Amino acid sequence: LPSLIMLLRWSKLFAVLFLSQAVCFLQSSEEEAIPDEWVLLHVVQGHIGAGNYSYLRLNHDGKIILHMQSLKGDADLYVSDKTLRPSFDIYKLQSATCGPDVVVVPLDFLRPVGIAIYGHPSHQESEFEMRVYYDQTVLEDPFVKASYFSEETGKQKKYPQVSEEEIQEEESVLWTILIGILKIVLEILF
Repeated sequence: LPSLIMLLRWSKLFAVLFLSQAVCFLQSSEEEAIPDEWVLLHVVQGHIGAGNYSYLRLNHDGKIILHMQSLKGDADLYVSDKTLRPSFDIYKLQSATCGPDVVVVPLDFLRPVGIAIYGHPSHQESEFEMRVYYDQTVLEDPFVKASYFSEETGKQKKYPQVSEEEIQEEESVLWTILIGILKIVLEILF
């Protein structure tokens, strides 16, 4: 009799756990509410093999929201404004969840933006659907890119854009000076 009572308690516990998991699954599979301010630009559907990438290019300006759902398997999202072929090693933004993957591409990302969809090796094949939204609540101002708002002074400070060539030139001069000082120190010591 005590073992029967224990069995009934365990079966009730398992039933509650099973029902809670079922409710979580149903809630996660429902479509999330999308704000009215977001405009649907594209819907991309596809399949990706385990350990493989599928690459997309985003040219649209503004704040973009990438909302990807793995319909089967587990597809992950990697985004970069430095390379058109991001990966799990080289990326600026990523979402690698077992559920919905969401990445917000900010206004200041350089275009074109590289998007990689990666098929996680835990599944032979992954099927995904990605919706690309434009957030029209964020207004673009081309004159604000090189400035920021200072809370201390309450004024907007401007900084000039510096090219990559100028940065490399400064680094080269710095290395030349550093090597010269190192040579002098080595001559003194030896």
